[in-house]
Amino acid sequence: MKIALVREKYTDFGGAERYLANLAEHLLMSGHEVHIFAHEWNSRGMKHSEASRFHVHKVPVIRGLSVLKVISFAINVRRLLKQEQFDIIHSFERTLYQDVYRAGDGCHREWLLQRRQIDPWYKRISIRLNPLHIVLLAIERRIFKDGNYRMIIANSDRGKREIVHHYGVPSERITVIYNAVDQDRYILNDSDEARTQIRKSLAIPSTDRVLLFVGSGFRRKGLRATMQALSELDSTMRLIVVGKDRVRSYRKLAEALGIKNRVHFTGPVVDTERYYNASDLFIFPTIYEPFSNVCLEAMAAGLPVVTSMINGASEAVTEGENGFIVKNPVDAHEIARKIQEGLGLSRASLREFNSELLKKFSWKQHMEKLSKVYEDLMWKNRQNA
Repeated sequence: MKIALVREKYTDFGGAERYLANLAEHLLMSGHEVHIFAHEWNSRGMKHSEASRFHVHKVPVIRGLSVLKVISFAINVRRLLKQEQFDIIHSFERTLYQDVYRAGDGCHREWLLQRRQIDPWYKRISIRLNPLHIVLLAIERRIFKDGNYRMIIANSDRGKREIVHHYGVPSERITVIYNAVDQDRYILNDSDEARTQIRKSLAIPSTDRVLLFVGSGFRRKGLRATMQALSELDSTMRLIVVGKDRVRSYRKLAEALGIKNRVHFTGPVVDTERYYNASDLFIFPTIYEPFSNVCLEAMAAGLPVVTSMINGASEAVTEGENGFIVKNPVDAHEIARKIQEGLGLSRASLREFNSELLKKFSWKQHMEKLSKVYEDLMWKNRQNA
C-alpha cells in the first residue's frame, strides 16, 4: 500500500513521536510505501538506510502564535495530501483530511475538564476565551463528525469511551488498538553496567532507591505531585526526571520541599532504556493521558509502575502484581503510599508477570490489528469503485 502518516513533529523524543517512528519502520518492513507529512523531522535514533526509504514531506506552518501554527498545519497538510493519491491516509494529528484518525492525544475536551484539578479559577475562565483551545475543539468536532473519517483508532478502552461520550461516535466505528512496545530493547545485556554508569553520572549512591519519571510536559504528567510525594519518603530515595520542559520552577519547588539534592533532571534522552535499568520504580501520576507508552517501556524493563487511573495505560496494571493505580493524581499522600507498596513487590514475580502480559502489547499483534483496519478500508474502496 501507499500510506501517508501525518504528525506535526516526527522525532525520537516523546511517547507519541517514538510510537510513530516505530510504526513507520514496521510498515516499511512489511513492504509498504511510507510517506511522512510533518513540519519538524528529526530521527537521530533511526538507521540512515531506513530513514532514506521514507518519503518525507515538509508541511509549512505559520510561526509565532500557537493557534496559527495549528490552523496552518491543518490547512497545508490537507493541500499537500490532495496532490497525490494514497491508499490510506493515517493521521495522528488533529487535521482536516484523513481516512484513519488515531486519537493518541485523546479528547481535547476531556483534557480541559481534567486540568481543572490543577488550574486556578482565573485560568479556567481564560481557557474558554483562548483562541488555541477554541480552534482545537472546532477541529476535533469536525474530525468526529460522521463523514469526516472512515475509522477511528483509540489506544485504550477509556479513550474510546471518552470519544463516544463527548462526540456520540458509534462504538463500532472506533477500534481499540493498544500501544506496542519492543521488549528486547529494554532488557539490556549490560544492565548492571548501565545501572552503575547512570547512577555514577548523577552522583547517586548505589544503595539509594531510585524513582524514574519520563515525559515532556511536566505539569500535565504530574511531576509536582511526584516531588511532593518524594518529600514524604525516606531520604535515601531519589527521583530522576527525564524529559523536556522548563525546569526552573521545579528546581525551586525541590528546594522549598527540602529535596533539592534528591531530584535529578536529565532533559530529553534517546537511550531511555538505560535509565529504566538504573531505577527501582516508575512513577507517572498524570492528570490526563490516553495511554502512556513509557509505562509499557518501564514494564518491559522490569520496573513496578505507579500511575493514575486517568492514564489509559492503567489498563495494563494489575495492582499488587506489576504496580499500583493512583485514584487522585494530585494527592501526594496517596502517591507516596503507592510508591512504598510498589517498591515492596517481588521483582522476580513482577518480571514473570510482565513477560506474559506484554505479549498482547507486541508489535506483531499491533501490526496485525492495524493491517486489518487498512485492509478493511481497502476492500470497501474496491466495493465502492
